Amino acid sequence: MSNRFDPAMLEAACAGNKESLLSLLAAAQPDIRRYARTSCRAADIDDAVQETLWLLYRRIGVLRALTSLSGWLWVVVRRECSRLAKKMFHHDTPIADFSDDLRFSYQSQDDLRLDLTRAIQSLPEHYRTVILLRDIEEMSIHEISSALRLTRESVKARIHRARTMLREYLNDEDR
Repeated sequence: MSNRFDPAMLEAACAGNKESLLSLLAAAQPDIRRYARTSCRAADIDDAVQETLWLLYRRIGVLRALTSLSGWLWVVVRRECSRLAKKMFHHDTPIADFSDDLRFSYQSQDDLRLDLTRAIQSLPEHYRTVILLRDIEEMSIHEISSALRLTRESVKARIHRARTMLREYLNDEDR
């Protein structure tokens, strides 16, 4: 991301220069969208991008260096995606009010759990292990790499591949 704008632009934006701030927002938007595509449901991507841009606009003064911008945006996008996902699934509305909602009309909770269990069981052992440790046990990448004696990169690659395989399995089930 740092090749799209220079440190002087960030400094000017932090100082309140409106043109620099707008340029910074425009330059950051593709990266924010890319981060959102990897962290959010498809329906939440635009909302996450908008909220992240708004937060960047409001909090630009707290950034100390251009090098911290990318990491800060990544954290903000992930948090926003989590917030949107929780908002979708944790309603105060009684479940009966969702009877016409297509998200819930095709399968029961038990069927969804069974499909997910079958998908996880279909994974090769080394992928199943990292997915269970990461998504069920909620272990960090560092904890998993230590427990399995793998590099962090290997753990990340296995998690990514396992999630891709799960997605493919579950999409094939829908056909």
